[in-house]
Amino acid sequence: MDKQAIETMVRQMFTAFLAQDRAAAEALLSDDFIFTSPNDDHINKADYFERCFPHSDQFKSHTVEQLFVESGAALVRYVAELKDGKRFRNTEYFRFEDGKIKSVDVYFGASESGE
Repeated sequence: MDKQAIETMVRQMFTAFLAQDRAAAEALLSDDFIFTSPNDDHINKADYFERCFPHSDQFKSHTVEQLFVESGAALVRYVAELKDGKRFRNTEYFRFEDGKIKSVDVYFGASESGE
């Protein structure tokens, strides 16, 4: 995949998550997708949609600050804002295979004051 296609898919995944558009998100993920975060250790696609995706209703926005693409992978740093006004910065590492998102590793960051 070229750099532009990867950047587009990353942004589409964030859009699908915020919109709670499961069909759009599922179309982006490989059948053997793996999700890892400090709360979820290498869970599969079904578990991701059961355990993580439903929490998207708590989010107001994701503002991508940096998006780096190299060798079929992307590293994204963003500020997330919850509907209750809390903000925090996370980093996610996306790996791609055969035109789909193969895995995502999320690294939780610190809260932000919003100033």
